[in-house]
Amino acid sequence: MKIADRNARRMMERMGINMKEVQDVEEVVIKTRSKDIHIRSPSVSEVLAQGNRIFQVMGEVEEVEREKKKFSEEDVLLVQQQANVSREKAEAALEESDGEVAKAILRLTS
Repeated sequence: MKIADRNARRMMERMGINMKEVQDVEEVVIKTRSKDIHIRSPSVSEVLAQGNRIFQVMGEVEEVEREKKKFSEEDVLLVQQQANVSREKAEAALEESDGEVAKAILRLTS
C-alpha cells in the first residue's frame, strides 16, 4: 500500500466515507426499457457516504437490445375499448403491466 493511498483512505474516513470491495461478483446487469447492459467479470466497490450506498462497477460491457414484447390483437383491442385509449397507449400499458390485461386497464383508468 502506498502512503498516498493510506492518506486518501484516512481523509475519506474523516469525511464519513467508507469504501469496500464487493467480493465474488460474477456479472452486473442494468436493465433499461430498450436494452440490457451486461458487465462481465466486474470489479465492484461499495461506497457508503452520508447514509447513501453507491456502487462503482468496472468490467467488460456488452449491450443487448431488448426484444419488444408482442401482444395479441385481442388483448390490445380489449384494453383500447375498456380504457377508451389509442392503440399506442394500450400497447404501452400492456408493456408496463407485463402483458396482464386487467392490470393494463386498471393502470389506464385509475
